[in-house]
Amino acid sequence: MGNYFSIIIAMVYLIGAFVMPKWRQHKVNQDWKFFELLWFSLCFIVYVIYLETQLHSYYFLIPSALLLLFLFYYFKEKRRLINGLLFNLFLVIGMTYLGFLLVRTTNPLLMVMAGITGVVLLLLILIGLYALIAFLYWNAIVVMRKEGHSLANLLTLLLAIGLTAFLIFNHYSTRILPEWASLLFGILPLSIIYFSIVFYNFLTISVIYQFNQPKYNQDFIIVLGSGLIDGKTVPPLLGRRIEKAIQFYKAQSKATLNPPKILMSGGKGDDEHIAESIAMKNYALEKGIPEEDILVETNSKNTLENMKFSKEIMEKTFGGNDFHAIFTTNNFHLFRAGIFAKMANLNADGIGAKTAFYFLPNAFLREFVAIVMMHKRRHLIICGLIAVTMILFATAQFFLVSRY
Repeated sequence: MGNYFSIIIAMVYLIGAFVMPKWRQHKVNQDWKFFELLWFSLCFIVYVIYLETQLHSYYFLIPSALLLLFLFYYFKEKRRLINGLLFNLFLVIGMTYLGFLLVRTTNPLLMVMAGITGVVLLLLILIGLYALIAFLYWNAIVVMRKEGHSLANLLTLLLAIGLTAFLIFNHYSTRILPEWASLLFGILPLSIIYFSIVFYNFLTISVIYQFNQPKYNQDFIIVLGSGLIDGKTVPPLLGRRIEKAIQFYKAQSKATLNPPKILMSGGKGDDEHIAESIAMKNYALEKGIPEEDILVETNSKNTLENMKFSKEIMEKTFGGNDFHAIFTTNNFHLFRAGIFAKMANLNADGIGAKTAFYFLPNAFLREFVAIVMMHKRRHLIICGLIAVTMILFATAQFFLVSRY
């Protein structure tokens, strides 16, 4: 019976995986990858529950409860960092559960998945940090060649240099430092581990937030501005934001015959000849968007002001605050922009425009630094607790050695 059910599930999954792209071709939004992932997850969950019921046990309820907890918090408010932590807790408990289930069933599919996971984890343990450092140096060179030598473009290089120095000092510290001093040095790796966990949670929720599927009932699409070339020309990075808004504008127009207004948001910088929103409007006009469907917000200087001032324009245009709105920005900036929308009391989620791969590591690091600074008090307290704990251990070790 078990083999028959496995074959049936495999056939059902393969049929669905083949049909999914065909089905999405008939939709206005033809993106099929998100639905393909959902289909695989659904089939796998059904299969795991079947294996569990064959054993007359219900341990699958533990990871299921964590998944439901994540979904509850996520759909209640998507723009919260704790959602990344909850999802990663679900992954850790879920992987532990699958390992436990594998021991009990010796299921071939679970064995294959465990083998792949084991190889990946082994590689991460053996060469993970060294591979990361090599990648960061490579990425830093590419970014500097293509984007220039500004401080914002040097983050991957600075991180690579810092990690290299840490590895060298960590290698020799145990040989040249007394034990109590090595404990003091432990403040640094523990702080690195802490910020690595925070970064991983941030990256997780940033990726999940990319899967927003807004309904075609929007009244406004806010396009968040960025700097202009020579103070007057829309750069490719900003152009992709506008293109993403235009793509949604056309899709909703086709689906409902009721296009949203595109609200270009961005003021005039000190080194710019015109407001960013005016240049963005001109760009959209050249792409064939009717002028009556374009609004401009020309006073904002940062993302928070983008959201606040755009909200005022939308309320005035709509005649109230019960409108539907989304915003577009580059995918790496999407989650932090969502946080600013929440701070502005704007009920709007975002859709992200694709960014060149080489630019993403540096961009996500920049976003992470900004997120950390938004909650710097919390991080300072935790790092302070780490430091105090290690100082106490080092002090105890010092007096213990002195005594004996």
